[in-house]
Amino acid sequence: MQIEIISLDGEAAGSIELDDAIFGLEPRADLIQRMVRYQLAKRRAGTHASQTRADVWRTGKKLYKQKGTGGARHGSRRAPQFRGGGKAFGPVVRSHEHDLPKKVRALALKHALSAKAQDGGIIVWSEAKVDEPKTKGLKASFAKLGLTNALIIDGAELEPNFRLAARNIPQIDVLPVQGINVYDILRREKLVLTRAAIAALEERFR
Repeated sequence: MQIEIISLDGEAAGSIELDDAIFGLEPRADLIQRMVRYQLAKRRAGTHASQTRADVWRTGKKLYKQKGTGGARHGSRRAPQFRGGGKAFGPVVRSHEHDLPKKVRALALKHALSAKAQDGGIIVWSEAKVDEPKTKGLKASFAKLGLTNALIIDGAELEPNFRLAARNIPQIDVLPVQGINVYDILRREKLVLTRAAIAALEERFR
């Protein structure tokens, strides 16, 4: 797949051939959905909890005698049916993570990249670099390019000035290539890759 390369100023800077084994697959929604579910499950804190009857402090005395009242037989005020009692089957602290094979995760990333390429949502830059860490100047460059909602992926190391300039721009995410993931690719309209990012991705999936 041939795609044009542009500079941060919007000028043409040649073209590059994208590997069809990474960017030219027929996207499978089921693989992408499994990966998004896997990522979101890992993000959950799992710290939700409620007090059961073992955690509630109330008197342990029997409410009333066992027989002769005409009512149900109760032995504790801590039971869930009483006001102030413990909760039955409430949430407990736990991990929401689940397993997903490494090969499936790698394949899901390829399908997410292919889906973006198929929709015309991939932009290739020669590099992500600015002279000064000025948000105003970078925002003007993005406006010129029509970038309002994008994930920008650079090489193994982010250029410090670019990282500082972009960090406060809404709906713009900047990540090194090792941080690329399916969820962030899908949640942004455009995926911007530098030459270094493409080279690293092709090396990773070789």
